[in-house]
Amino acid sequence: MSIVSADAAPHAPAPAGPAGQAVAQFFIPAAASLQERRPRTLKHGDTFALFDHNGDALAGPGSPEGIYCRDTRYLSHLYLTIGGARPMLLSSTLRDDNAGLTCDLTNPDLFDDQGRLVLPHDLIHIRRSRFLWNAAAYERLALRNFDLHPRTVRVTLAFAADFADLFEVRGSPRPRRGRAHRPIVTADGVTLAYTGLDARRRSTTLSFEPAPTAVDAELAVFDFDLAPHETRVLFVAVRCDPEGAQPSPARAFFATLRESRRALRVSTARAAAISSSNDIFNQVARRSVADLYMLVTDTPQGPYPYAGIPWFSTAFGRDALITALQTLWLDPAIARGVLGYLAANQATAFDPAADAEPGKILHETRQGEMAELGEVPFRRYYGSIDSTPLFVMLAGAYLKRTGDAETIQQLWPQIEAAIGWIENHGDRDGDGFVEYSRRTDEGLVNQGWKDSHDSIFHADGRLAEGPIALVEVQAYVYGAWVAAADIALMLGKAALAIDFEARAEILRGHFDQTFFDEELGTYVLALDGDKRPCRVRTSNAGHALFTGIADPTRAPSVVATLTSNACFSGWGIRTLAANEARYNPMSYHNGSVWPHDNALIAAGFARYGFRSEAARIFEGLFAASTYMDLNRLPELFCGFPRQAGHGPTFYPVACAPQAWAAATPLSLLQSCLGLGFDIGAGHILFEQPVMPDFLQEVTLRGLTVNDGSVAVALRRTGAEVVADVLARRGGLRVVTMS
Repeated sequence: MSIVSADAAPHAPAPAGPAGQAVAQFFIPAAASLQERRPRTLKHGDTFALFDHNGDALAGPGSPEGIYCRDTRYLSHLYLTIGGARPMLLSSTLRDDNAGLTCDLTNPDLFDDQGRLVLPHDLIHIRRSRFLWNAAAYERLALRNFDLHPRTVRVTLAFAADFADLFEVRGSPRPRRGRAHRPIVTADGVTLAYTGLDARRRSTTLSFEPAPTAVDAELAVFDFDLAPHETRVLFVAVRCDPEGAQPSPARAFFATLRESRRALRVSTARAAAISSSNDIFNQVARRSVADLYMLVTDTPQGPYPYAGIPWFSTAFGRDALITALQTLWLDPAIARGVLGYLAANQATAFDPAADAEPGKILHETRQGEMAELGEVPFRRYYGSIDSTPLFVMLAGAYLKRTGDAETIQQLWPQIEAAIGWIENHGDRDGDGFVEYSRRTDEGLVNQGWKDSHDSIFHADGRLAEGPIALVEVQAYVYGAWVAAADIALMLGKAALAIDFEARAEILRGHFDQTFFDEELGTYVLALDGDKRPCRVRTSNAGHALFTGIADPTRAPSVVATLTSNACFSGWGIRTLAANEARYNPMSYHNGSVWPHDNALIAAGFARYGFRSEAARIFEGLFAASTYMDLNRLPELFCGFPRQAGHGPTFYPVACAPQAWAAATPLSLLQSCLGLGFDIGAGHILFEQPVMPDFLQEVTLRGLTVNDGSVAVALRRTGAEVVADVLARRGGLRVVTMS
């Protein structure tokens, strides 16, 4: 609906879902394919942006493009023309480190009102350079005349701000919205503002240097006289909720550019460096690391990877915990930041609307208008059954990786509270398994990582009714008990450690008896509220290998099932086997391929000695990435079988970048190399390392233990992988175990 108030100008209508159609809760509509658009993505902190390849953000039904800050779209339209026409695209590239977007454009043939050609094509070169920093977008727009004659060029920038909540953009209709304020237009800028129903004023300020020839609430016009080979430059700053006086766009562009590049160098310097004999894999690895650090957001507790762009650019518990586990070998500071943030936001009381219980770990948090008003339950939402055991698992893994007893000591009250939640609230019916069911009708129906409404079902396709005990959640709880025992032992609580170890073993035996299905050859997906098993073959079973809850005698059967043609597409392991009732390779969770899911399964394969099978997963996902834009693995892709000479089939609204997808190649590399750490002995371990066929050599630099570091090259020699230490600091030893 349009928003017009007594002091308002007409406001762009907010997106709405299809009228009269019932939709799954909080679904993401596929009216506009992100794969078709392949938007250019930038992010810094709580601000992200999606642009088309020209560098524009084009408003329209279903368009996700624009600049977003704290779950609100602050700029919904940005459209550049030259001589009244859209420039022609020459190239559009993100920097390898994601720090900036560069779009090279040129003029098309331009005609006057009588149809006469007044400017032939390809004479004016336009280069748009843009980056985000501290809730603002900065752009340098350079025009160069390559003609032999002087040219007068008119450039226009059209703009609008709909201040739509992210959930509106995703398709959630709102019967009422706040009010737009009359734009404030000055000689060199425009301020657009909106006050929501949450009584919060949000504003977007566009500033131009030099000042436009003409400007109003929707358009800035610039006339440039260009001598032959002359270049003229226009600077634009788009600021979200600016406070106080701001520097000029030109000054701000260069100052913040230096600041942003410096900050990025500091953060990425923490990470180990990866290079290999395969140039394409090197590109994949660089993009993975760049995406990871673009998504990492500085919080008071430390670095925290936001889940993904565009729909999940916020703190998610499960996603960050798994991302931190995947990258713990590369940069332990991420895990420390995740643990600190989630500890600070741990539930301390009962709140049915938020699915919160004392000790429970966050599912997600949102800062937009709809969350503030309770129109969606995600302002601070705890409807995630696995975040709490994963929190304890990560704490134990972080301690094992770093030996940082001081941090774990500080976190012990929150770790203890999480253990208390598993004991007192996780097991709803006292059967020894952790189950979920939402507390209100507004909460998520399914609360595992496969949270689609139709993702948990029986062999005949009937949806399971709760409380539901998922196979992977029991695996995570087992991992939590083991981790808690290690932590308690470090803290000198020997009796508690023995108790936690006993609980882990009891759960392991009970799990094997209840969840393993001899006929299926793998673990069942879940138990429903009546304790009936959901006897379907899914990728979830592989997570039992990841945490070690699986009896070693079951591992060969589970691996064989997951690598069968029904489960393995050739690109990766499907979420659901192709012979199951609800299999659909184009679905979100019922037959698609999720990179992070495969990474955890591959880690499980490696844990039980199936490194060659882990390498097979690595090869499939690497091959898929070579067909992806920017060699970037997305959130998911379709589960159609791999065919010679054809790439994978994309999922239309998959987020890219997505944190745990970005971390997947890094995790797969660790699993294949058998990379581990013995902090007490000062050893870096490579246990039975293997390499996929596409790699002959891998070099890792900056692997750290305590205060030391090493650089090591691993080379495939026949069936063996040998390690050579290239550099060493601090007396560390590299140990290869065959």
